[in-house]
Amino acid sequence: MDVQKKLNWRKLQFIENRGELSWSASHYQLPFGFQVDSSTFRVFAAVRSEEQRSSIACMDLELRDDRFEIKNQYDEPVLTPGPTGFFDQHGVFPSSIIEHNGQYYLYYIGWTQGVEAPLFYASIGLAISHDGLHFERYSQAPIMERSEYDPCLVTSPNVYQDTNGWRMNYVSGIKWERDPETQKLKSFYHLKSAHADDPVNWVREGHISIDFKEGETNIARPSVLKFSDTDYRMWYSYVHSQSGKYLMGYAHSNDGLAWTRDDENIGIGLDNEYCQSMICYPFVFKMGDRLFMLYNGDNYGQKGFGIAVAEHR
Repeated sequence: MDVQKKLNWRKLQFIENRGELSWSASHYQLPFGFQVDSSTFRVFAAVRSEEQRSSIACMDLELRDDRFEIKNQYDEPVLTPGPTGFFDQHGVFPSSIIEHNGQYYLYYIGWTQGVEAPLFYASIGLAISHDGLHFERYSQAPIMERSEYDPCLVTSPNVYQDTNGWRMNYVSGIKWERDPETQKLKSFYHLKSAHADDPVNWVREGHISIDFKEGETNIARPSVLKFSDTDYRMWYSYVHSQSGKYLMGYAHSNDGLAWTRDDENIGIGLDNEYCQSMICYPFVFKMGDRLFMLYNGDNYGQKGFGIAVAEHR
């Protein structure tokens, strides 16, 4: 696929959460997935209960001409919150999936509330499946948690296999600060990378993938595609302190390690429907000879998720 580095994204449609599932009151947050066959794409996303506890939902979308239709909406959650006291007690969010040796590795976020809102803790868990639909936890403990490089939290991993092993770009929480005017806590996190010889045992060395620009507080949810050995692209979200709302960013790299931000060429932005104040959490994937993006809008995907297609400009 020959894709120029500057793309324009045309919004195709929006998949709403209308509460069809008894355990889902709102949201399709952090949508992503994998291709099942030539026309079917399986999507995982976090949905919230009335109590704001997140579980992982799954659906199959079928591509027909220029639209995706819901082919299957699975009635049971892929993964639910863990027991009291566990790292994923208050919610689970899907983040990345890979196929390896005939199994599907689902990297998910385990979330627990802090003692003072909005303080929270997040770690990275792993669940494994033989069919890409029924998953079991690899461990009751996370495979990645806070460290000297990530003192506050780790979340939203994006995992892929590269020439010399496995790579992960993830969100690294580095501090919380109290706003001097409102006295509310404010989070600060950016993107770091890790590497591994297998999909489970990750090595962190504090390497920053995408760092803050002046005035930014949060950089989140990376989505990486490798087009060639010297052409890596990343899509992500970022927050500027002035707006407090997510917008999308874009970066490119020659080696997958040193990234150049190119946010002005993201090619997608706010609208007057589902993304009036926020657009975030991109996941970019190839299907046939086309490039698609799943994304969330206002209130972190409260109403559902959007689908866009890339066009040259």
